Amino acid sequence: LPSLSLPSSMHLIQVDSVQRWMEDLKLMTDCECMCILQSKPISIEKDEQNELILSSQYSTCDNLQLLLKRAWIISTELTRIAQKLEKNRWQRVHSMTVRVNCHVRSMINEYNSFTRNSSEEMHQFEKLLIDKCSEFTAFTERCIQTEDEQILKSMKSCINETLTTIAQYFGQLIELVLTHEAQNLLRQIELSDSVYITESAISSLFSLTQEGAHLCRIIAKEGGVVVLFKICRRDCFRCLYPQTLRTLASICCVEEGMHQLEKVDGILCLAEILTDNTHSEATHAEAAAVIAQITSPHLTFTQHLSSFLENMEEIVTALVKLCQEASSGEVFLLASAALANITFFDTMACEILLQLNAMKILLAACSDKHIVDTPYSRDQVVTILANMSVLDQCTSEIIQGNGVQLLMEMLFERSSSGNSAEVAACERVQQKSAVTLARLSRDPEVADAAVKLSCIPRLIKLCRSPAERNNSDSVLVACLAALRRLAVMSPDGLEDSDFQQLVKPRLVDSFLLCTNMEESFV
Repeated sequence: LPSLSLPSSMHLIQVDSVQRWMEDLKLMTDCECMCILQSKPISIEKDEQNELILSSQYSTCDNLQLLLKRAWIISTELTRIAQKLEKNRWQRVHSMTVRVNCHVRSMINEYNSFTRNSSEEMHQFEKLLIDKCSEFTAFTERCIQTEDEQILKSMKSCINETLTTIAQYFGQLIELVLTHEAQNLLRQIELSDSVYITESAISSLFSLTQEGAHLCRIIAKEGGVVVLFKICRRDCFRCLYPQTLRTLASICCVEEGMHQLEKVDGILCLAEILTDNTHSEATHAEAAAVIAQITSPHLTFTQHLSSFLENMEEIVTALVKLCQEASSGEVFLLASAALANITFFDTMACEILLQLNAMKILLAACSDKHIVDTPYSRDQVVTILANMSVLDQCTSEIIQGNGVQLLMEMLFERSSSGNSAEVAACERVQQKSAVTLARLSRDPEVADAAVKLSCIPRLIKLCRSPAERNNSDSVLVACLAALRRLAVMSPDGLEDSDFQQLVKPRLVDSFLLCTNMEESFV
């Protein structure tokens, strides 16, 4: 019923747009009209400060989200003011300045309505920012009252300077506020024995980590990793381990988080969790996610993880077991991602995997479409196979586990959704499967199996047809390398034209020929 899909998707877009508009509406009110009202909150007794202020009905997490949205709006408006100022659009500069003034006052009032113990330093910055915004508004008001180009030119430098100062004060205030809130949440987690309060605080902390690396750095500097690992060492909070570990994985995307993890023997704690069979699968999976994060080959600051090597064998053993017993695709993905990263992290890991029959376990998992159910999972598996394929001993396991057939199937990996992340994962699967074939085909038995499974025609197709490889150059290079290796072992499998164009020339010449194929048809 293809005709029904369009109205359905349109309906979803409308609902999402309206919902987003409703959320943003309270932040985007007509500030010129509301300025006086919003900057003068209703005076009430301190102990009755619960029902009359709108933001007090929300949780800490909601309040922080509101604060961050307001901060984003102010930051965007300041950038736009600078752009309008460059073009001498004085009327627009003034109206936007009034709006920023209002947003700043609203943000400060909203924040003060739900926090009770803000520091003296924060109050000083609040006052400095409000005073500077008022001065800024007065400046721009004078600008729209004159048409003298000389006066406007002389005032422009003062306005630019004031705008820069406002941006600095605003940035420092937001930094103080976020640090203060992180401290409050961490204090709650550290001091509370209540599962409910601790769960709520960890949930709010996790929400903060999703706002980007800068917030993760603030949390790490305030001792977030130390506090969360304390939770992971308390049996009374076992039900919170998955949530706590998920938050730790987010914080450890920054260098400060990794340093903290090393200081508190975090690797040892993760190893203990992974090897303790009394923990739930969800806990094991989230511990695997932390391992995957801290061993990511994309990070440049993993070299100091010396304690990882001490616990590597235990961790790898536990991860292989988790892959073998995974009840869902998500659990398998987390465990296999950790293993894949570890094979980059240290070559000894490949030897441990070989001893644990990991190849057999991973190949068996790939035949279960409920477990290895996405290109992302296949990407992790083929990464492990590619890194293990440098060992001579693994070829017999590949043949016994029908691994060459799997690699052949992976050369056909295509995205079903067209999603950019999924397309990129499919390209990685194709590239790594070709790399693995090239490495393994040094063994005549593997090369013979690959030829019998028609790998050569598929590799030729990937080289000659850019659409088959999604125009990926990395896939092309890997396929050319695999084709050349197989051609040496089985020269009869290629037609003369394929040999002359794809095998005989230098690799770079064959590469250029294949990349220009699409252009020659235009």
